[in-house]
Amino acid sequence: MQVKKAIIPCAGFGTRFLPITKVLPKELLPIADEPALAYIVEEAANSGIEEVLIIISPRKKSIKKLFKSDKSLNKLLLSRDDRESYELANKDYNVRISYAVQRKMNGNGSAIYLGKKFAKGEPVAVMFGDDVMYTGEGKPVLKQLIEAYEANGNATVVGCQCPSEEIARRCGVMIAGKPLSDRVTEIKGIVEKPKGELPSKLVSLGRFVLSPAIFEAIKHTPATNGEVYLTDAINLLAKKERVCACEFDGRRYDIGNKEGYLEAVVDFALRDEKLHSDFAQYVENIK
Repeated sequence: MQVKKAIIPCAGFGTRFLPITKVLPKELLPIADEPALAYIVEEAANSGIEEVLIIISPRKKSIKKLFKSDKSLNKLLLSRDDRESYELANKDYNVRISYAVQRKMNGNGSAIYLGKKFAKGEPVAVMFGDDVMYTGEGKPVLKQLIEAYEANGNATVVGCQCPSEEIARRCGVMIAGKPLSDRVTEIKGIVEKPKGELPSKLVSLGRFVLSPAIFEAIKHTPATNGEVYLTDAINLLAKKERVCACEFDGRRYDIGNKEGYLEAVVDFALRDEKLHSDFAQYVENIK
């Protein structure tokens, strides 16, 4: 079964970016000349995804404006014959976008469960809004995971890399089983934010391709401190069917924290043809 649908959870409060996130969702914070969420949706489209469900909270309805036509703005831009700005304001992301509202902040597993009807019994990709990926001219990260899903009998795939121990202890770390190929390893489970010895070097970094059985697993996942987590649901799933870790190629930016966000802004600006020359000189002068 082909992977044509993706869920992007974006309902969190964004407390690490207060006070700006009182008025602007962190998913709309600009990275060079585009909101962070736009890069994630583009990755989905470039990976063959046709439909995207964005999970928002009641206070994040402004996210819808990014993908919706603004008649007043369009009228102004056309009256000025400003075609370049018009095209930017009406960018076609080549996917169908819909929304679900998470009214209670009761975990990312609960957020993803809101996509059960959207999935309609099909596999779904999950792309967390805190993680922006860069692969240059290479294959998009999600595309790499979809290919791993198809190559391993439609098994759930967790996108991983082997970052520093400091990063690993803030994320989910795989309990690794047998290797299936150079970059794919069967896993027995995931330890979230491990305190003791790390179970492996493979760390989950915000991209998943989930079999249809994930929704039943989420349904039966106990809440922890009132929240249901995707990691716990994957652990349940791993007891019943194959789950794999795929070590992907690409640069991951954790825009859920200020350091990661600033790294993304600088790197994407330096890669931009229009910004590179002057901005690179500015950075060099700082050095």
